[in-house]
Amino acid sequence: MHFVPAIFVDTGAFYAVADSGDQNHSAAKNMFKARGTAGDLVTSDYVFVESWCLIRARLGRTAAMKYWDAMQSDVVKTYGVTSKDLANARAIATSWPDQDFSLIDCTSFALMERLRLDEALAFDNHFRVYRYGLRRQRAFRIVH
Repeated sequence: MHFVPAIFVDTGAFYAVADSGDQNHSAAKNMFKARGTAGDLVTSDYVFVESWCLIRARLGRTAAMKYWDAMQSDVVKTYGVTSKDLANARAIATSWPDQDFSLIDCTSFALMERLRLDEALAFDNHFRVYRYGLRRQRAFRIVH
């Protein structure tokens, strides 16, 4: 049995799966099919909430509830953002003044670093821009 590294799932991927008209729908849906049963998809509670709100705002309450039901199936493991993650997120936001990283982006980066995750299912360019580690030499790998 070989180890499959966990993949962090961002809001854009959840939304793309929910909206069949989204330009990234097929890519996101295929990744969920390919990796969802392996139990290696993870996200944060902040991303969960942001995704629900986005789906509700754009697709309606029924679609948002369908997303919530799917999240209860344990296809994606949800981790809580800790107070230390939040402090690290603030440090990230402060140290990247030229970037428009959202609070959710910063907490996602902090959580990924804490969990030692280096792959993300994300359509947000911020995941491509952010660098971490010694002298910011490491970058997340974006999978689709």
